[in-house]
Parts: sequence; C-alpha cells; structure tokens
Amino acid sequence: MTDTASALTDIRAQIDELDAALVGLLARREALVRRAAPLKSDKQSVRAPDRVAQVVARVRTLADDAGADPDLIERIYRDMIQAFIDMETDEHHRITGD
Repeated sequence: MTDTASALTDIRAQIDELDAALVGLLARREALVRRAAPLKSDKQSVRAPDRVAQVVARVRTLADDAGADPDLIERIYRDMIQAFIDMETDEHHRITGD
C-alpha cells in the first residue's frame, strides 16, 4: 500500500469514528427536540426564527474558535435545523392535532 493510500485509509477510519460520535449526538438532539415539541403552542413557535438566529450566531462563533469555516458550519447547521423543524412540526401535529 502506498503512503498516500495508507494515509487515506487512516483518515477515512478517523472520519468513521467521528461519524459514529456525531450520530450519537444527533440522536440526543433529536430526543430533546421531540421532548420540546408538545411544549410549543403552535407551528410558529416550532419554527422559532429568533432561536434559529441565536443558534446560528453561536455556532458561527464556536466554529471560528475551533478553526473551522463559519460559513460551512452555518450551512450545515441551517440544513440540520430545518430537518429538525420538519420533524418537530410533524411531532407537534401528531401530539396536538394542530
């Protein structure tokens, strides 16, 4: 195996380890979102644009502090947040009929 192939194999193994940790963290986040759904009064409170802005601002700062690209992290978070909003909207509707 060449040095490049060996390095790539090692990097991929490290990415796989991170993916396992990230999925566990996302599962925890999902559980919290599901717990929050019935506490929201309506669909607008599920969307919570002010909270989204707060989270995005916070993760941009965290990204910058960690040496990551804040624009990339914001894009990832906005997509993730939208997926959770969609799930929470469905959960809120299932629970409240609203």
